[in-house]
Amino acid sequence: MIKNLSKVYSAELEGINAQLIEVEVDLNVGLHAFNIVGLADKALNEAKERVNSALKNAGVKPPNRENRKITINLAPADVKKAGSQYDLAIALGYLLSTGQIKQFDASDKILLGELALDGRLRPISGALNIAQLAKDKNFQYVLLPKENANEAAVVKDLKVIPLENLQEAIDFLEERKEISPAVFNPMKTPASEVPDFSEIKGQENAKRAMIIAAAGGHNLLMIGPPGVGKSLLSQAMVGILPDLSLQEAIEVTKIYSSAGLNPGGLMSIRPFRTPHQTASLIAVVGGGSYPKPGEISLAHRGILFLDEVPEFQKNILESLRQPLESGVVHVARAKGTLIFPAKFSLVAAMNPCPCGFYGDDEKECRCTAYEVLRYQKKISGPLLDRIDLQIKVPRVKIAELRENKNLKPTSLEIKKRIQAVRKVQEKRFGHLKIKTNAEMSAKQTEELIQLEPAAENFLKTFDKARLSPRGYYRLLKVARTIADLEEKEGVSENHLAEAFSYRLREEV
Repeated sequence: MIKNLSKVYSAELEGINAQLIEVEVDLNVGLHAFNIVGLADKALNEAKERVNSALKNAGVKPPNRENRKITINLAPADVKKAGSQYDLAIALGYLLSTGQIKQFDASDKILLGELALDGRLRPISGALNIAQLAKDKNFQYVLLPKENANEAAVVKDLKVIPLENLQEAIDFLEERKEISPAVFNPMKTPASEVPDFSEIKGQENAKRAMIIAAAGGHNLLMIGPPGVGKSLLSQAMVGILPDLSLQEAIEVTKIYSSAGLNPGGLMSIRPFRTPHQTASLIAVVGGGSYPKPGEISLAHRGILFLDEVPEFQKNILESLRQPLESGVVHVARAKGTLIFPAKFSLVAAMNPCPCGFYGDDEKECRCTAYEVLRYQKKISGPLLDRIDLQIKVPRVKIAELRENKNLKPTSLEIKKRIQAVRKVQEKRFGHLKIKTNAEMSAKQTEELIQLEPAAENFLKTFDKARLSPRGYYRLLKVARTIADLEEKEGVSENHLAEAFSYRLREEV
């Protein structure tokens, strides 16, 4: 029996969140026409050709052999639709309308997948995000490509049906073939090769600052001549960060999945993003015609490393100020504002001057005082005020590099220590929605940090340091992390003194 009108469900990504889309298929008397309406982009309009070929190769009558007017409406009509994930829903909606498939209950199913010309299903972006939407909207099933099944199966109490091709979808819906729902397999994300801390000779002060930054989620700036190991230290920092918790892994996976970068399953390694100095504002912050997360969101719960930070465009550096404070990015558009998570640790590296040797003991600087000042001023005061630890990375002597002694500790040993510190912080924050000391607000800092009497007296000497209120609270948070590393309940004078030493920058 020909029903003429059918309705199935699919979904659209808006940033990292998914929105339910109704796919309506209507057949009318008239000359052949196949139209897709509802603010569809070019890739979606081309679905007509993919659906035609896929249906033909599945052995059913395709739309281009119908002498009727076929209209596909994607509702709500005022939401832009992009991508190829609607192919499966359009094909099955057409089969329902023409009576070429047995009627099935479409009200509890979300259909996703790009069709190849031979009917195979290709993977899509945002499978986890859409699966979360399906659960929130009380859908029972999500039918999607096999490659996306493990990622979507993270969501509990939802039947994720993995499909290899269009014919399998038809057989499943007509109850001719039973397909078991996918079961989540917590496979590990392959870790990239990173230097071990024990392989880095010298730079003990920089290593100490790295450990503090990793333990408390703080921001770090390294200043030193070229070739002293700033980039190497930043790469090694990835190896001492604790693995993502389940909640954090889901947050990060949703971001990567919406950007089409997730290889499948949950992310388990903390992100380490290194955008080039030539990156555009949209590439770093996020946005675009169809807004996608940028580098600072892809670094969520991990590290954003900016090498040669003064060489970045000024508007990009200034755009970091708000995310560093709030942990989110607001991308404003005419129809509303999208919010991307961006709780990352900023690790930046720079030379002290254009030639790189200002203040170096062995090589003379060729820059004038004005050139040095102009170069350093490329990083504004408000941005510097948000960087908790600012350290100098000096040249390492050749004799020290030639030493073959077995250096300790290793990255794994440091990582275990930092994991213990993070657990202490997790216990401290309890029901609060924060993970690290760096995320505390000013009010929480006052309530949760206990200063010893000597530390209270020491704080009074900070009036001459001209610290801003923001700098003062960031100082307390770093001191709290140092105390955590020493397994101390209260913050002592020594903890404050060390934290203060990391905020001192020698000006020209």
